[in-house]
Amino acid sequence: MPRRLYLERFGRVHALPVLHYRVECAQLVRMAVTHVRPDAVAIELPATLEAPFLRAVRRLPQISVIRYQAGTGKSSAAGGTETVYLLVEPADPLVEAARQALELGVPLYFVDVDTDAYPCLHEPLPDSYSICRIGLEAYYREYRSACGTLSPCREDQRREQGMAYRLQTLAQKHQRILFVCGMAHLERVKGLFAIPQAAPLERIRREGVTVFNLHPDACREILAGFPFLSAVYELRRGPLPDEPEESGAGLRKRFHVMELIKGGKQQVSEEQLMEHAIRRAARHLGQAGVFFDRQRLIYRLFSEAARHYRQETGETLHIWQKRAFFRFARNYALQGGMLLPDLFQLLVTARGCIDDNFAYAFCRLATWYPWQLESSDLATVSISPEEIWGGSRHIRFRPRQKRSKGLSQLGLLKRKREKRPGEWLEGFDDPSVCSYPPEDIAIEEYGRFLKRKGCLQLSEELTRTERFSASLLDGIDMRETLRNIYEGAIYVREQQRVAGGIGCLVVIFDEDRRSERYPYRMTWLGEHEQESDMAFYATDPAENIVGPGICRCEYGGFMLSYPPRRMMDVWRDPDYHTAATGAEALLLAALDYSIEKHVIYAAARPPRSIFKQLAARRDRQIVYIPLGSLSPHKLKQLRILHILAGKDKREVAKDYIW
Repeated sequence: MPRRLYLERFGRVHALPVLHYRVECAQLVRMAVTHVRPDAVAIELPATLEAPFLRAVRRLPQISVIRYQAGTGKSSAAGGTETVYLLVEPADPLVEAARQALELGVPLYFVDVDTDAYPCLHEPLPDSYSICRIGLEAYYREYRSACGTLSPCREDQRREQGMAYRLQTLAQKHQRILFVCGMAHLERVKGLFAIPQAAPLERIRREGVTVFNLHPDACREILAGFPFLSAVYELRRGPLPDEPEESGAGLRKRFHVMELIKGGKQQVSEEQLMEHAIRRAARHLGQAGVFFDRQRLIYRLFSEAARHYRQETGETLHIWQKRAFFRFARNYALQGGMLLPDLFQLLVTARGCIDDNFAYAFCRLATWYPWQLESSDLATVSISPEEIWGGSRHIRFRPRQKRSKGLSQLGLLKRKREKRPGEWLEGFDDPSVCSYPPEDIAIEEYGRFLKRKGCLQLSEELTRTERFSASLLDGIDMRETLRNIYEGAIYVREQQRVAGGIGCLVVIFDEDRRSERYPYRMTWLGEHEQESDMAFYATDPAENIVGPGICRCEYGGFMLSYPPRRMMDVWRDPDYHTAATGAEALLLAALDYSIEKHVIYAAARPPRSIFKQLAARRDRQIVYIPLGSLSPHKLKQLRILHILAGKDKREVAKDYIW
């Protein structure tokens, strides 16, 4: 790993070139203070803002904004003004330099020149994350080679001459001066420092400078680094926080039966949940003193958002979704010439690669800053991104929630809650549990779809193509004919008939080889002639009570057998005790109960080769359908299962199932 810190030294000045509002540069300031041990710190801000800036710095970690009126260049003579905002947030190198000076008791100097006519400039700089990989010296060298030949504007010349003059004055009183300055100015300030400078002609007092507390809602939108990043950086400035306990750290939407009986649900506020996530991320970025890695932070943010998403929706993110998310985010960032995506790009990626629910959970967590309160010792102000940055980008989320029937224009129907702890568990002592009919219909329909897909796959395997000689057979094979067009011949195809139909069907979402996640195993018989018998394994129903006598589960896998009312209890049948997993037990049962030759097996990977031998002994054939070839959205819908404590619950289930 290259040495990340680099200091440009001239005389008694140790200058650190930085980019404003970049967390990597804020970390470099901490390293520079430790390395130089300065007896004075100078920052690139004018003395007219010293008092309000220091007041805002002392309020940290609460974020403040400084507001004042400035003239607008030529129009200032005619009285034209514009409002200027200065954001004081933790992940800024100038703010970090001021905090370090105050904490260490080192004199802090504001050496910049106040100006009213500074132009609005935008420099397309490389991503500051590269400093984490190649170090500041290499980054600064490349910056100078690309931008060092540009001529400074008149205001920059005034400011740099003023900074050089004040540094010369400080060098007469101090031995080691740490100067934190923007990369665009450092090289010219260094050259001017070697030449005696005169005191600048400048404004010495500015009226109407006000410090405001930033509104929490505005804090979510206008920070240069998104709030989750600033919060984690703030936590890592001091001793690492303790690992939060799992009992209170998760987003508790699932509750065990005994929890409800012994005292009801453990209520955890949204603020506590977000704070626990930030504390976990701060600990998992490495030991104290490790350089802040923004890429690892984004990974931790994704993991925490996935944790909340799973608890809210009951859906687990798969490895292919994670891979697609980070690949798309990387490519999206590269399109803008950056190494890592910004918050807007991350939200677009989350919505596109997963869904709106995940993007909404990601946004809530990424924009949460735990220390910001609406009430404060200062007046609270709400600022839009257009006011402080000159523009904004918008994204809209449409999370899936159950809407009120007939009131879709008025808003969302709030989910009903228990009137007393344990109320919804009443009735589960009756063993006559049943399913929810709309879900049964969806499962049966999808089973028929998989059987048709299996038949098509078998017919394609039995299709034979040959060169036309005497008969057209089942028609011309245009693909093979075009592929061999240089021969000048026609190819025809013969589609042989599949011997035997499709019998049982097995769908495996998760093999659960450790038998930990899906402890609930059940065999259900069809209620009528149009419904199949079913055996399945799923999550514990008691973990997610969503209504009176209504449990929400998630399938690990299921098996359908038709005609109905023939199946024994698969999970207690000694013939299947040799199966290593629940998925293998379902496949063995499917081979036994299938009255047709072919058995459909849809899973992430094919069954072990021994099952092909077992199928051949029973004169059966396993037709494997990769789970990746099926619609992920449809599979996500099918995985949800609701168990009702009696058929009487079917009338009210629609009010609690979403």
